[in-house]
Amino acid sequence: MKKWFILLTFLVVLILSSSMTYEQQSIIPELEEILANKPFEQQLSRLHIPYWDTVVSIEERGYFKFVEFLIRKFTHFVGFGCIALGLYFAWGKRRYAAVVAIFGTTLIAVLDEYRQSFTPGRLMSAQDVAVDTAGALVFVGIVMLVRKVRKA
Repeated sequence: MKKWFILLTFLVVLILSSSMTYEQQSIIPELEEILANKPFEQQLSRLHIPYWDTVVSIEERGYFKFVEFLIRKFTHFVGFGCIALGLYFAWGKRRYAAVVAIFGTTLIAVLDEYRQSFTPGRLMSAQDVAVDTAGALVFVGIVMLVRKVRKA
């Protein structure tokens, strides 16, 4: 039961965060204060990330918006990795726990993106679903690898 509660907690956090507008979620003021000296600007300026119909970069968005973009995508990756682990452990030692966790997380990501599209200023993004699924694959893969190594 405790494992299902942890999964439910992750899902509630997901629902709350994806119900917020971009303006409500923006951390630009905090980044401007914390990263006032623009650390790693030169290194980050080499990154050009294809996203939707554009390329996201410091040149295109500016330093703080670019860093926020990276944080947002990292949050997708980690958040959905945690959801996948929640599904994986809640499913228990039954067969296909990894498959259920990964496909379940992908389904949750698709449904969340769809629901998010009704939030003002937010869009549905297949690329976010891909990042979410990658997080699920990596997190579940690491747990499976650790379990396999421990058995050996």
